[in-house]
Amino acid sequence: MQDTQITAAPVTARNPRRWVILGVICLAQLVVLLDNTVLNLAIPALTEDLGASTADIQWMINAYALVQSGLLLTAGSLSDRYGRKKALITGLVVFGLCSTAAAFSASSGQLIAARAGMGIGGALLMTTTLAVIMQVFDGEELPKAIGLWGAVSSLGFAGGPLLGGVLLAHFWWGSIFLINIPVALIGGLAVAKLVPETKNPLGKRPDLVGAVLSTVGMVGVVFAIISGPEHGWTSVTVLVPALIGLAGLTAFVRWELHVPAPMLDMSFFRNRRFNGAVAGGILVAFGMAGSLFLLTQHLQLVLNYSPLEAGLRMAPLALTIVGLNLAGVGAKVLPKLGAAGTIASGMTLLAGGLAAVATVGGSGYGGMLVGLVLMGSGIALAMPAMANAIMGSIPPEKAGVGAGVQGTITEFGGGLGVAILGAVLNSRFAALLPATVAAGTAGSLHEALAADSSADVQDQIRDAFASGVGTSQLIGAAAVFAGGLLAGLLLHRAARAEAAAAATAEASAAPAGDPAAA
Repeated sequence: MQDTQITAAPVTARNPRRWVILGVICLAQLVVLLDNTVLNLAIPALTEDLGASTADIQWMINAYALVQSGLLLTAGSLSDRYGRKKALITGLVVFGLCSTAAAFSASSGQLIAARAGMGIGGALLMTTTLAVIMQVFDGEELPKAIGLWGAVSSLGFAGGPLLGGVLLAHFWWGSIFLINIPVALIGGLAVAKLVPETKNPLGKRPDLVGAVLSTVGMVGVVFAIISGPEHGWTSVTVLVPALIGLAGLTAFVRWELHVPAPMLDMSFFRNRRFNGAVAGGILVAFGMAGSLFLLTQHLQLVLNYSPLEAGLRMAPLALTIVGLNLAGVGAKVLPKLGAAGTIASGMTLLAGGLAAVATVGGSGYGGMLVGLVLMGSGIALAMPAMANAIMGSIPPEKAGVGAGVQGTITEFGGGLGVAILGAVLNSRFAALLPATVAAGTAGSLHEALAADSSADVQDQIRDAFASGVGTSQLIGAAAVFAGGLLAGLLLHRAARAEAAAAATAEASAAPAGDPAAA
């Protein structure tokens, strides 16, 4: 018995406009994910035009991710309760209005507030898009549709630096937000006309306590992960929100276990397939986000490319993912290898790509290109298979919550990847700095180079930074590879247990004299 069977909502007749609907949904998903990374390249312009401090810049970048990650479970639950089409339209409207406010912000505070508002719209969009796919597609078309959705998601995540570099080379920083407005307008009209309304037919009143607890918990934990590398993991700035977040998540779990109509049914975590996909999802996001964080620094600070040149050289990663998913490679491999084999294979390729970048990518772009293609191939296989496994282990009427779980593990894993691999980079860099610099206060490559202008020392500093990047990438590769083995093992055991249960049920249902029961 294969472990790739996905149970979608019952469909009496396939929607003839389902592929157009998928295109609209993917467009909305793309613009949300682009805004996760597109702002990084605008930091110099924001510092000059708005007089933004380092703390302001950090909040401009993190406000979006914090609010979005904190609201994902709540947004998914609300879309199940009140209707996924309504949630999708609301998300597009909020996202478009807040993007307009961000583009024309006159101060750091206004931009931070606008980015937080965009996070609210992004949470509604991220959870609703996958839930709608589960309602519109079924059967053999569902893995292909999720594969295309995953390709666009990866393109959005990896394409942010490229898009940001192109826009900032020709326009002012507000242009990176203005491009969201036509997408929101066109998307909203298309959703209103094309997307059917679906909701949980047994929807109960909202779990407001669960929504508050999950939001507080996720915001606290994600804030601590984001702040750790800068302030230190034992600082009050990190420990207090971490403890608040963990307390909030603990209270959330206890509440959900006892409330009559929980927002997140904790019985999902008794499903081995669900747990295996969640474990794999966290580590794929860990590897992808952490590797992009390191790659942008590798290309600009080690290989000395400009932001636009760096964005262009990262394009093969996104193009490989999109090309393989458009060709339906993941959807074709999934029935043959099963979820366990597909996820393990994909994560092995991703780990191999990270290792290739670390070992042969430092001397030039040729070795890095090989690594990027391997990484893209791995993500193209693993991400859609994990989305299939997660959504397939959750009842269709709770597809919004399932999409919330999917989005939450992506945000959580990505935050961990940037925080942990960034911490490894900083530690290794500091350990290898020349003595004349290490005794100072150098906390970055730029500051270290400014501390000693002699040519020999500057070469040693660059070598130390390159070594730190390589070490971080190798650790990321090891984590992703181990995660692939873990996820594959859990999913394989889940498939065997499901097969044994099905065989037992079939045998018990057979008539006593039926030879098939023997």
